[in-house]
Amino acid sequence: MKIHILGICGTFMGGLAQILVEKGHQVSGADQQFYPPMSDQLQRLGVEMIQGYDPTNLPAADLFVIGNALSRGNPSVEYILSYKLPFTSGPQMLGELIEGRQVIAVAGTHGKTSTSFMLCEIFQHQSVDIGYLVGGVSQSIKSSAQLGSADIFVIEADEYDSAFFDKRSKFVHYHPDTLIVNNIEFDHADIFSNLLDILKQFHHVIRTIPADGNILIRPEGDNMSALMDMGYWSHVHKIGTIETIAIDMTKNILSFGNEIFNLNTLPFNGMHNYQNAIMAMYAAFLHGVAPRDSFKALESFTGVKRRFETIYHDQDFIVIDDFAHHPTAIASTTAMAKGLFDQKILGIIELGSNTMSGGFHGTDLYKSAESLDKTLWLNLSSTSNDPHELTSLEMLLEELKRHLDNFGVILIMSNKDSKKISDPLIELIKAK
Repeated sequence: MKIHILGICGTFMGGLAQILVEKGHQVSGADQQFYPPMSDQLQRLGVEMIQGYDPTNLPAADLFVIGNALSRGNPSVEYILSYKLPFTSGPQMLGELIEGRQVIAVAGTHGKTSTSFMLCEIFQHQSVDIGYLVGGVSQSIKSSAQLGSADIFVIEADEYDSAFFDKRSKFVHYHPDTLIVNNIEFDHADIFSNLLDILKQFHHVIRTIPADGNILIRPEGDNMSALMDMGYWSHVHKIGTIETIAIDMTKNILSFGNEIFNLNTLPFNGMHNYQNAIMAMYAAFLHGVAPRDSFKALESFTGVKRRFETIYHDQDFIVIDDFAHHPTAIASTTAMAKGLFDQKILGIIELGSNTMSGGFHGTDLYKSAESLDKTLWLNLSSTSNDPHELTSLEMLLEELKRHLDNFGVILIMSNKDSKKISDPLIELIKAK
């Protein structure tokens, strides 16, 4: 089948392209711009890449897959609708491709990408040729997706909407056998009016889990309780209340059943990462992998790009790039940085999401970084007069020139293209 994907350079749609090619389909795609690492992956797959959405460039196709970044008014979308060409959403197509497999879906406001790749690391360490699609780039796993030959399929289950014609969350299409819900907080203010809207979407997917399926939650907080109070029909595992599974940060150990594991042997730090690891280990345990084998696999886990990734290091400066874009994630990332480094830390936080730039987090946003020695807030979508915020890269660079010498660690947090910040920053450091 000839399949054309509109919005192909995102990690989800690019991953879907990988799976479709492995299934034997002829795939092409369009996007506004193509950039690494996804453009490199698409090129290796032999996918024809068309820049822009001029309908005169639309190839003949049996099916068009329309990404959720496209809406009415897009020239290609209007052409497809006018000529009644067959179309679908990416999540619906993926759901059809993985139908009948043992699906492990990783959901929640934070930790989805890391937990998903931890699961991939665990199963691959057991030589299980799993399928997966994860919305990020791993440091150790070759691509963001693969079809796989084994029964198990791991999917990062995003709560963002599926397409302009399907406003349900993506994960509604996946029908998981095991659902991990790391946490739920208000996010994506561009599509959700309030927290109840988000909880309803999470409950939609809970309704699809079979009676012999599994739901893994960390029960802390009212939001998770509110979700479970809406009803469930599957096995629920409340990680954090299971007495045989615990983290002791004073001794740096993880207890799992009768076994004790030394957290110091893991190549990552921070309570949030350890909690992600427990979720991955427990989900793998439910699917037949012994805890000791899971922990051994995680000792080789080299992380995910843009998750506390050191992108520059010399004798005077360390520059770290992180995807954090929510007060809880920012607080976790800054706490980990303060625990790791003795030097003064300068934070650069871009208000990149609609929720952040729209002020929906209120003062909690600024409080989330108060443990840092200084924080520069970048809001490129605003003409705000808020004294906290810098509204251009030029303003940011001027601030860096004034303050850089007072810090040894620079921590960048953004869910946008952080290279627009890191590249001039590193050039500034090198020029010193």
